[in-house]
Amino acid sequence: MKGEKSQDTVVGVPASVVWSAYRGLELGKIVSEVLGDVIGKVELVEGDGGVGTIMKLTFPPGTPGKGYLTEKFIIVDDEKRIKVTETIEGGFKDLGFAAIRIRLEIIEKDGESSIVRSTVEYEVDDERAMRVSLISTKHLELMAEGVGKYLSEKKSTA
Repeated sequence: MKGEKSQDTVVGVPASVVWSAYRGLELGKIVSEVLGDVIGKVELVEGDGGVGTIMKLTFPPGTPGKGYLTEKFIIVDDEKRIKVTETIEGGFKDLGFAAIRIRLEIIEKDGESSIVRSTVEYEVDDERAMRVSLISTKHLELMAEGVGKYLSEKKSTA
């Protein structure tokens, strides 16, 4: 079974600014700093922020499961402002999902705001199909809101 869940979040920052934060390693730094208690701590395992980069997200205490996931950047498209990561260990992989990919697309809304389209793509065998209800975009929505607020405040103090 394959499927996806998607969420659009409007942020009050131009798409070029949001993309510069989302495209590489800065996103992990912002998430750790601003949303560490909600989403978790992000660490670089290997890479420079381009395709092939591996990051580890350690969830906050009390999160069910192993408490972490490791993901690999598989697409970083500067022209289309799309980044796709794939979970390679932990997270939903531990629940039997064959594949979990996060697709982040930054869409220009107007000169002062943009849309962060966050999509979770999944593959799971029919025996575990009931676990699809566990898939949510809520953490990606929180991330978009937190990063947008951070970038907006950073812009206003610059």
